[in-house]
Amino acid sequence: MFLEALLFLVCAIHLIVCPYTKVEESFNLQAMHDILYHRTNLSQYDHIEFPGVVPRTFIGPLFISTLSSPCVAILSILGFSKAYSQYVVRGFLGMCVIYSFLKFQQAIKQTLGKDVAKYLVILTITQFHLVFYASRPLPNVFALALVLLAFRFWLLEQHGSFIGISAFVIIVFRAELAVLLGLMLLMELVTRRMGILKLIFYAVPAGFFSLAFTIIVDSVFWRETLWPEGVVLFFNTVMNMSSQWGTSPFAWYFYAAIPKALGVSVILVPIGALVDRRIITLLFPAIGFVFLYSFLPHKELRFIIYTFPLLNTAAARAITAVFNNFHKSGFYKLLSVAIVGHFIVNLLVTSMFLYVSSINYPGGEALWKLQSGLQVTKGQQVHLHIDVASAQTGVSRFIQSEPDWIYDKTEKLTPGGKAMMEFSHLMIGAKDKNGTELQPYSESHRILYHVAGFSGSKIDKEKQRLKITREQKIFVLQNKTWR
Repeated sequence: MFLEALLFLVCAIHLIVCPYTKVEESFNLQAMHDILYHRTNLSQYDHIEFPGVVPRTFIGPLFISTLSSPCVAILSILGFSKAYSQYVVRGFLGMCVIYSFLKFQQAIKQTLGKDVAKYLVILTITQFHLVFYASRPLPNVFALALVLLAFRFWLLEQHGSFIGISAFVIIVFRAELAVLLGLMLLMELVTRRMGILKLIFYAVPAGFFSLAFTIIVDSVFWRETLWPEGVVLFFNTVMNMSSQWGTSPFAWYFYAAIPKALGVSVILVPIGALVDRRIITLLFPAIGFVFLYSFLPHKELRFIIYTFPLLNTAAARAITAVFNNFHKSGFYKLLSVAIVGHFIVNLLVTSMFLYVSSINYPGGEALWKLQSGLQVTKGQQVHLHIDVASAQTGVSRFIQSEPDWIYDKTEKLTPGGKAMMEFSHLMIGAKDKNGTELQPYSESHRILYHVAGFSGSKIDKEKQRLKITREQKIFVLQNKTWR
């Protein structure tokens, strides 16, 4: 019970240290804000003005907003800024993911033993990415909460629940999960733990229900007949338009993403398969999914986050084998010391990642600083323009918390043009106060302050240590005519 509570606590720490979000999380976060604060007034929703490249489903935000609404109402009654509601919605999302993870862990306990389940939690706590992402409103994270439940039902051979959840998460949230969950389903068919007729019995109604549900709900919010994930699937696979956001080598997930996510624990994954053949059953769909998904050129670590619990289970099995044989020889004692050391290394790496992430949201930090520090007298109107660089690095409708201010995120305005000069304050992305981005305002505005952000890392040869470097990212300007 202690480890389970600690897992929730670690997730909360990640949320508190990094409260802001980036552009990839924007749609779901803004949707949760709008559901909570604009409710049925769809004309005020953010996606009407900024629809994004592809439409996304409102089902995840609607669910989390419903869970969060009592807490948000209490905060409102007590007079708290709505910026704190961002912590609430992200906190509930994190709790949903951790709850599902612990349900998966219980299934591991039933199938592989309590020690494997225990070390699975410890591994997850010491690693960065899964716990960090657990509270981040990405489509992959909404899907992760359901995928973990699907893993549980697969392990326990509860086929009806497995197929139902799989159909829902594939059709509503992430279509590429058809590969991962499909491989699991294929294993059930090949081993004859499930027959074709049983599959059809569960899959057909689950598919129809999921498709109808997302079309009905999302068509209301998007104000047109729409299957969002179908559009995303066509955009990413048939049109291969995701490549516009960068491409990576075929094997990138294997040599970069998985080692980064698992840390030193990645070494233990194949050992787990060697000491227990049952682990191969878990690794086959995970590795198969990563391999097949590698054919898409555009790659991001979060795209394969679903495989981390399966890979960590293999590592946990290896750890169990070492600790259970601790008294047998000096070799196992030495391995046990190495295992403990590897936990420490993971924690150190996680601490570094968390620090870097905390300084990687200059837009959100700049807006929070402006709202808390700007002295506004009666009759003064704050009309703030937020540029793309600021909006993509932490600004959200939740932290736009001053009710009397006017916030504007209009894109492609001419720098120094008439429209820009009408704003009382500007948030502009720039690396230097003398940069070209700020030159049009050198005479008309004064710089209130700038916010630095993460720029990279390098080895400090003199002090012989890794140095995290920062550079100026966001400048906040005030029009000299504003009084």
